[in-house]
Amino acid sequence: MKSGSNLEKILKAGHFAFTGEVGPPRGANVEALREKVSYLKGNVDMANITDNQTAMVRMSSWAASIICMQEGVEPNFQMVCRDRNRLAMQADILGAYAHGIRNMLCLSGDHQQFGDHPQSKGVFDLDSMQLIGMVKKMRDEGKFLGGADIDGPPELFIGAAANPFAEPFEWRVHRLAKKVAAGADFVQTQCVFNMERIRAWVAQANDMGLTDKVAILPGITPMKSVGMAKYMKNKVPGMDVPDEIIKRLQGVDKKNVADEGIKIACEQIEEFKEMKGVAGVHLMAIEWEHKVPEIAERAGVLPRPEV
Repeated sequence: MKSGSNLEKILKAGHFAFTGEVGPPRGANVEALREKVSYLKGNVDMANITDNQTAMVRMSSWAASIICMQEGVEPNFQMVCRDRNRLAMQADILGAYAHGIRNMLCLSGDHQQFGDHPQSKGVFDLDSMQLIGMVKKMRDEGKFLGGADIDGPPELFIGAAANPFAEPFEWRVHRLAKKVAAGADFVQTQCVFNMERIRAWVAQANDMGLTDKVAILPGITPMKSVGMAKYMKNKVPGMDVPDEIIKRLQGVDKKNVADEGIKIACEQIEEFKEMKGVAGVHLMAIEWEHKVPEIAERAGVLPRPEV
């Protein structure tokens, strides 16, 4: 499959992929978005553009993706199942592809009770597994979910998310297998802090032959503060922050905590570079985009290969 995706070319060429993320603005402030994206240019192979993350209203993912492309960064257009039925989803997929978007990440979406419109109606017409299958059907068979032919199928590089840390752990790799079977070409994981757990999960994926079929990109989020680490440990569902990470951040001078957070992230990236079955990493520098050039430099992933 040749989607025209830069990420796909990077992975096919055997390079260690390095992707980033941008949250669209809570408004139509295009300049704020352009500034965020500018820090990623030349430092990442692709940038995820989130879709109403944490169920908060933001500029639409496909629109922000187009602005991202204008700024010279390939976008990964995210779509959640929470806000649209299959008609709207297929329409947006065609529209995004028509504008030159070549990567798509299929997600369930955070429940609306977490956001600023808790009274909104969740759609969930499809789940993330069905969404992956629908995009694959549109791409490979040239057919809508209803069975009609598509005039110009969207040749997208299909992404999925994985959380290796939720319980029951032994089911996690089987959920990954289902997403691979549904049609995922690449998988980005939840933020990784528990390295022991991710090692075991990747080893299971290797044993099941999944890493031969899908590119796994573990999620990296540098901790900015001890407070952020504690919040992620105690308040964010599905997040696994070991006590030793918090102790390590507490063990440095307050003004050096952010630097220590970056140091931990770079150590993780170094290990993932050597880990069998890992094709790259996905850096989620949440509202810290200006630090991406420094992190990429310190992690030794520059310059990015031209493909």
